Amino acid sequence: MNFQELNHLRPDLAFIADWVRPQSHVLDLGCGDGVMLDYLQSDKQCTGYGIEIDDAQLLQSAKRGINVIQQDMEKGLAIFADDAFDTVLCLFALQMMKNVEGILRDITRVGREVIVSFPNFAYWPHRVALWRGRMPVSKTLPYEWYDTPNLRCATIEDFAELANQVGLEVLECVALHDGKLVSYFPNWRGSLAVFRLRKK
Repeated sequence: MNFQELNHLRPDLAFIADWVRPQSHVLDLGCGDGVMLDYLQSDKQCTGYGIEIDDAQLLQSAKRGINVIQQDMEKGLAIFADDAFDTVLCLFALQMMKNVEGILRDITRVGREVIVSFPNFAYWPHRVALWRGRMPVSKTLPYEWYDTPNLRCATIEDFAELANQVGLEVLECVALHDGKLVSYFPNWRGSLAVFRLRKK
């Protein structure tokens, strides 16, 4: 898979992929259909593994030639040594976890750098929905309140505070909307938050 194909399928992933150095050893948590690792392997000569729990997504990853392990992230990453990976990706998955703090500590244990993305609950249409008395539904939060897999809602500021509490240094923090960088009022206008982190 080349950059144009990735950008067409997932512009947010195309932006994030630029933060991953060529020839890195990568762990992709909640790798889904494996499109990110497919790109990183073929275009940036990276190696690594995906972790996925869903059977259908696991099969899609395997069909792409991804080394994928079926595992629940909530059970930890004890199968991996400290600093086993150059980069750990946790993209659009952290908000589905019960123990966010514990998972953050574990992924920064196994990775020298971590890239995390999640829906920004402070995005202005979400605020408007709440003002109208409704739970937000959008591209980044596409579920109704009663069938969402999301257990946690966070804003950019919330996550930055948590990262600091668990001893992480924020190397970069951006807001995206439709895969494009939002620089003006990012916590208001960005639908997706993306952080690059490492242990302090």
